[in-house]
Amino acid sequence: MYEAVPPRLYGGTERVVAHLSNALADLGHQVTLFASADAQTRARLVPVRDQAIRLDPAPLKSDLAAHMSMIAEVRRRADQFDVIHFHTDMIHFPFFEGMAERTLTTLHGRLDLKDLPAVYRRWPQFPLVSISDSQRKPLAFANWAATVPHGMSAETYDFHPKSRGYLAFLGRISPEKRPDRAIAIAKAAGKRLKIAAKVDPVDEAYFEEKIEPLLDLDQVEFVGEIGDARKSEFLGGADALLFPIDWPEPFGLVMIEAMACGTPVVAYDCGSAPEVVEHGLTGFIVRDLAEAVAAVERAPQLDRAAIRRRFEQRFSATAMAQRYVDLYSRLANSQTAGVEFAAE
Repeated sequence: MYEAVPPRLYGGTERVVAHLSNALADLGHQVTLFASADAQTRARLVPVRDQAIRLDPAPLKSDLAAHMSMIAEVRRRADQFDVIHFHTDMIHFPFFEGMAERTLTTLHGRLDLKDLPAVYRRWPQFPLVSISDSQRKPLAFANWAATVPHGMSAETYDFHPKSRGYLAFLGRISPEKRPDRAIAIAKAAGKRLKIAAKVDPVDEAYFEEKIEPLLDLDQVEFVGEIGDARKSEFLGGADALLFPIDWPEPFGLVMIEAMACGTPVVAYDCGSAPEVVEHGLTGFIVRDLAEAVAAVERAPQLDRAAIRRRFEQRFSATAMAQRYVDLYSRLANSQTAGVEFAAE
């Protein structure tokens, strides 16, 4: 709901929902998607808002009201479905207490927040899915049904057998994503760096004070926010994607997007990174600047075709959908006939 399905530009949850619902439909399942009207999907769409919230030009809007309307519509139609799959954090819990066993809730964000334990102790009946084993650590007691890594449609990303000699940073400008580290790595390695990232209003001061002074047209180029149409060329042309995070990243979609293009990932040892990157095969896990620079130097030696193959095996949308079908079947006690999605 915050972004279109899939997002026009930056966006994680809605991108996963888009690829998952399409893959399930392609596998022959009946899928209904509750999302904004600008969604592009092969599932049956139930529009619950005229357009996604973030890029809506209306000066005044309420994301809470939009989500409440969506949850109410899902509840009204609940009897039509075998399994209801939520991607809306915990907002639906009070409304679906009586049918929690027919729901599945995938959690997409960080879980080390002060108020979360009380919620998951209050509503323990809801089966939960983590997107990495690392993500669930702060709520180890919760009702975890499985860990299902994210997946992306292989057709969305073009394989690039050769790079063009630069490093890439893709995502969001924020302190926890550490674009300053990416710049330091590139400069220490003597490589060009291209940064394609959005700047949220809350991070504008950080960008202006900490990152803009580090930009150097000869070596560091700020591209701005990009969408799917430009990602293959951007990521596929890189010697490596830099993922120098400094927070408990729940998953990190950009890592598998790079792999889909054949591009290795140099990631700091935080959060989910060691679960996603296979050290020495699809990239390198590093702990400091020196290790990162050494990894950048080794990245061109990795087999880009092998990286693409590992993406297809581990992180394709089809692989993700098949894992979820197993969960749906367990919930429904039979082959799932209808699946309903509520997209954040």
